[in-house]
Amino acid sequence: MGFLDKLFKKGIKVYAPMKGELVKLSEVSDPTFGEGILGQGVAIKPTDGNVYAPFDGEVAFVANTKHALSLTSVDGVELLVHVGLDTVKLDGKCFDVKVNNGDKFKKGDLLMVADLETIKKEGYDTITPVVVCNTDSYKKVTGINEGRPVNQGEEVLQVE
Repeated sequence: MGFLDKLFKKGIKVYAPMKGELVKLSEVSDPTFGEGILGQGVAIKPTDGNVYAPFDGEVAFVANTKHALSLTSVDGVELLVHVGLDTVKLDGKCFDVKVNNGDKFKKGDLLMVADLETIKKEGYDTITPVVVCNTDSYKKVTGINEGRPVNQGEEVLQVE
Protein backbone atom coordinates (compact mmCIF):
# COMPACT_ATOMS: atom_id res chain seq x y z
CA MET A 1 0.00 0.00 0.00
CA GLY A 2 1.43 3.38 -1.02
CA PHE A 3 1.84 6.42 1.22
CA LEU A 4 -1.18 8.25 -0.23
CA ASP A 5 -3.34 5.14 0.07
CA LYS A 6 -2.43 4.93 3.77
CA LEU A 7 -3.00 8.64 4.30
CA PHE A 8 -6.49 8.59 2.80
CA LYS A 9 -7.55 5.15 3.94
CA LYS A 10 -10.88 5.38 5.71
CA GLY A 11 -11.90 3.69 8.87
CA ILE A 12 -8.65 3.00 10.68
CA LYS A 13 -9.51 1.46 14.04
CA VAL A 14 -7.64 2.01 17.28
CA TYR A 15 -8.33 -0.41 20.13
CA ALA A 16 -8.21 0.11 23.89
CA PRO A 17 -4.70 -0.38 25.24
CA MET A 18 -6.07 -0.83 28.78
CA LYS A 19 -9.12 -2.00 30.69
CA GLY A 20 -11.14 0.67 32.50
CA GLU A 21 -13.70 3.38 31.92
CA LEU A 22 -13.57 5.10 28.53
CA VAL A 23 -14.09 8.86 28.83
CA LYS A 24 -13.94 11.89 26.56
CA LEU A 25 -10.49 13.44 26.27
CA SER A 26 -12.04 16.73 27.43
CA GLU A 27 -12.50 15.13 30.88
CA VAL A 28 -8.71 15.06 31.41
CA SER A 29 -7.80 17.89 33.80
CA ASP A 30 -4.42 18.56 32.15
CA PRO A 31 -5.12 21.13 29.40
CA THR A 32 -2.41 19.68 27.16
CA PHE A 33 -4.68 16.67 26.75
CA GLY A 34 -8.12 17.99 27.73
CA GLU A 35 -8.00 20.85 25.24
CA GLY A 36 -6.66 18.64 22.46
CA ILE A 37 -3.36 20.50 22.14
CA LEU A 38 -1.50 17.27 21.26
CA GLY A 39 -4.36 15.92 19.13
CA GLN A 40 -7.73 14.23 19.37
CA GLY A 41 -8.46 10.97 21.16
CA VAL A 42 -9.99 9.50 24.28
CA ALA A 43 -8.89 8.73 27.82
CA ILE A 44 -9.19 5.65 29.98
CA LYS A 45 -9.59 5.58 33.74
CA PRO A 46 -7.74 2.28 34.09
CA THR A 47 -8.70 -0.59 36.36
CA ASP A 48 -5.73 -2.68 35.22
CA GLY A 49 -2.16 -1.47 34.73
CA ASN A 50 -1.37 -3.66 31.73
CA VAL A 51 -0.89 -1.64 28.54
CA TYR A 52 -1.36 -3.58 25.30
CA ALA A 53 -0.74 -2.70 21.67
CA PRO A 54 -3.82 -0.91 20.27
CA PHE A 55 -2.99 -1.95 16.69
CA ASP A 56 -0.19 -3.52 14.66
CA GLY A 57 2.77 -1.19 14.44
CA GLU A 58 6.10 0.01 15.75
CA VAL A 59 7.34 1.74 18.89
CA ALA A 60 8.36 5.23 17.82
CA PHE A 61 9.50 6.36 21.26
CA VAL A 62 9.57 5.20 24.88
CA ALA A 63 9.80 8.11 27.31
CA ASN A 64 12.97 8.00 29.40
CA THR A 65 10.73 8.11 32.46
CA LYS A 66 8.76 5.12 31.09
CA HIS A 67 5.32 6.71 31.69
CA ALA A 68 4.46 7.20 28.01
CA LEU A 69 4.73 5.39 24.69
CA SER A 70 4.58 6.85 21.21
CA LEU A 71 3.36 4.23 18.74
CA THR A 72 2.95 4.27 14.97
CA SER A 73 0.42 1.98 13.32
CA VAL A 74 1.08 0.19 10.04
CA ASP A 75 -1.49 2.66 8.63
CA GLY A 76 0.51 5.69 9.82
CA VAL A 77 -1.52 6.68 12.91
CA GLU A 78 0.83 8.24 15.48
CA LEU A 79 -0.57 7.45 18.91
CA LEU A 80 0.54 8.59 22.34
CA VAL A 81 -0.41 6.43 25.33
CA HIS A 82 0.36 8.54 28.41
CA VAL A 83 -0.21 6.64 31.67
CA GLY A 84 -1.39 9.08 34.33
CA LEU A 85 -0.99 12.81 34.76
CA ASP A 86 2.34 14.31 35.84
CA THR A 87 3.68 10.76 36.20
CA VAL A 88 6.85 11.95 34.48
CA LYS A 89 7.79 13.07 38.01
CA LEU A 90 7.93 9.42 39.12
CA ASP A 91 11.10 9.08 37.00
CA GLY A 92 10.33 5.54 35.90
CA LYS A 93 9.13 4.25 39.27
CA CYS A 94 5.91 2.23 38.84
CA PHE A 95 6.51 1.42 35.15
CA ASP A 96 7.84 -1.80 33.62
CA VAL A 97 8.17 -1.20 29.88
CA LYS A 98 8.44 -4.38 27.81
CA VAL A 99 9.48 -2.75 24.49
CA ASN A 100 12.18 -0.48 23.09
CA ASN A 101 12.30 2.22 20.44
CA GLY A 102 11.93 0.64 17.00
CA ASP A 103 10.35 -2.62 18.19
CA LYS A 104 7.55 -3.95 16.01
CA PHE A 105 4.43 -5.32 17.69
CA LYS A 106 1.05 -6.89 16.96
CA LYS A 107 -2.31 -5.75 18.33
CA GLY A 108 -2.70 -7.17 21.83
CA ASP A 109 1.01 -7.54 22.62
CA LEU A 110 1.90 -6.45 26.17
CA LEU A 111 3.88 -3.19 25.97
CA MET A 112 4.02 -1.98 29.57
CA VAL A 113 2.86 -2.75 33.10
CA ALA A 114 2.03 0.21 35.33
CA ASP A 115 1.65 -0.17 39.10
CA LEU A 116 -1.60 1.79 39.41
CA GLU A 117 -1.87 1.42 43.18
CA THR A 118 1.57 2.88 43.81
CA ILE A 119 0.92 5.68 41.31
CA LYS A 120 -2.22 6.58 43.27
CA LYS A 121 -0.38 6.30 46.63
CA GLU A 122 2.23 8.71 45.27
CA GLY A 123 -0.62 11.18 44.67
CA TYR A 124 -1.01 10.99 40.90
CA ASP A 125 -4.12 10.59 38.75
CA THR A 126 -3.95 7.38 36.69
CA ILE A 127 -6.24 8.59 33.87
CA THR A 128 -4.55 7.61 30.62
CA PRO A 129 -4.90 9.83 27.53
CA VAL A 130 -4.80 7.95 24.23
CA VAL A 131 -4.12 10.64 21.62
CA VAL A 132 -3.67 10.66 17.84
CA CYS A 133 -0.77 13.10 17.59
CA ASN A 134 -1.02 13.42 13.80
CA THR A 135 -4.73 14.30 13.93
CA ASP A 136 -4.17 16.96 11.24
CA SER A 137 -3.32 14.20 8.75
CA TYR A 138 -6.88 12.88 8.92
CA LYS A 139 -10.39 14.09 8.19
CA LYS A 140 -11.57 13.23 11.68
CA VAL A 141 -10.79 11.26 14.81
CA THR A 142 -13.86 9.98 16.64
CA GLY A 143 -14.14 8.38 20.08
CA ILE A 144 -16.38 5.31 20.15
CA ASN A 145 -19.05 5.38 22.88
CA GLU A 146 -17.18 7.20 25.64
CA GLY A 147 -18.66 6.96 29.13
CA ARG A 148 -18.69 3.18 29.33
CA PRO A 149 -16.54 0.38 30.71
CA VAL A 150 -14.04 -0.85 28.15
CA ASN A 151 -11.94 -3.97 27.92
CA GLN A 152 -8.50 -4.06 26.41
CA GLY A 153 -8.83 -4.76 22.70
CA GLU A 154 -12.25 -3.12 22.16
CA GLU A 155 -12.47 -0.38 19.52
CA VAL A 156 -12.17 3.08 21.08
CA LEU A 157 -11.22 5.34 18.16
CA GLN A 158 -12.15 5.61 14.50
CA VAL A 159 -9.63 7.53 12.38
CA GLU A 160 -10.71 8.67 8.91
